[in-house]
Amino acid sequence: MTLVDCPAVRTVPYRWTVRVVVQLAVLSVATYGYAVAEMAPIAAMPAVASDLHVGEARVGMLTAAYAFISIMATVPLVRWTARWPKRRVLVLTLTCLTVALALSVLAPGLVWLAASRVLCAVTHGLMWSIIVPIGARLVPATHTGRATTAVYVGSAAALTVGNPLTNSMSQVWGWRPTVAVMAVAAGAITLLARAVLPAVAVSSADAAPTATRNPLPYRNVRLLTVCALTLIGVTAHFVSYTFIVPIIRDIVGIGGAKESWLLVAYGIAGLVTLALLVPAMDQRLRAAVAGSLGILCLAFWMLSAISILGAGPIATALGVGAIVVWGASAAALPPMLQSAATRTSPHEAEHASALYVTAFQVGILSGSLTGGLFYEHLGAAALLATTGVLFAVMLIGVLARGDALPARGDVSIRLRSRDRRLCAHG
Repeated sequence: MTLVDCPAVRTVPYRWTVRVVVQLAVLSVATYGYAVAEMAPIAAMPAVASDLHVGEARVGMLTAAYAFISIMATVPLVRWTARWPKRRVLVLTLTCLTVALALSVLAPGLVWLAASRVLCAVTHGLMWSIIVPIGARLVPATHTGRATTAVYVGSAAALTVGNPLTNSMSQVWGWRPTVAVMAVAAGAITLLARAVLPAVAVSSADAAPTATRNPLPYRNVRLLTVCALTLIGVTAHFVSYTFIVPIIRDIVGIGGAKESWLLVAYGIAGLVTLALLVPAMDQRLRAAVAGSLGILCLAFWMLSAISILGAGPIATALGVGAIVVWGASAAALPPMLQSAATRTSPHEAEHASALYVTAFQVGILSGSLTGGLFYEHLGAAALLATTGVLFAVMLIGVLARGDALPARGDVSIRLRSRDRRLCAHG
């Protein structure tokens, strides 16, 4: 047995092409559309509540219900569609988003509106499970972190542009015309994805008969560790993020128009951080995750101290800085963690991504519910302290189980070793 017939590992530097950049841009726009639609009840809450004659708290429950449905549907749908071409699956999810938004426009009441959102909630996790692996397959393994970041730019832009725009449009036009515009945009994105994206082939693992397939990666200890860390981190984030407006108003001491500008700064800081950390996501993933978590701990300890000592000019300035740092660091964690999840199971990327997305949605649900209970009974200061503690727990987990966050070189070594074994025994 010899290795002479095995292909040599390519060392030619990868060159970005216009076609790949456009394809990644389409994927990013797709995540933008889904993120804006998911958070629409929050952004347009006053307009929806007024038009449907219900309380704002009931409108807010639409987001929690959305997360719960996504949790229940993601893994079964990913397994059901495993043998479908990935572009077809993505186009299907975008079509469901378009139809759901169109039905929402016609909603005569809150029950109809909730029912219309079920369609996009069901496919939300499926979209996130396949869209990052699709982006990763457009580039070589050495650039998967960059591709993941490019896809996540859309969801980060939803915080910076999409949600404030939804809020403004719903106040000026009403929420129905606003959602109608979103439906038209989603339809355009669907057609663009069908025209621009390649017909991504089904992986050999997914195409194999059920009896001969490799076991699903749900017993992969490193993947489960990443998902557990994700659950802790997302819970920590949403405990406070669900009530970021009261935190800015009551703790930092900023209200009115300045409140909106600080939210914009929060989102812009996230976009800037994504751009700066692109190389680290491929080369120094563990260090980037640990550094982001350390900064988040400092930001929330600062906010907790302000909540105890009270607001003042200096405290307000420090609070503004902490909010911006929060936005900068929090935006970088999801692409890094999803990239880590897919790297733990490179040949079952969609299934690994599905488990990650499920953990993420559970974190949204648990964080929102916990935050609501704490805010009602203990106040905003309790939210900040809880978030700081949970982020510290996540940081300890990352430092203790750093092997769960493989860097580019770790994956390349494992893949080359596997290929050499196949050549030697082939």
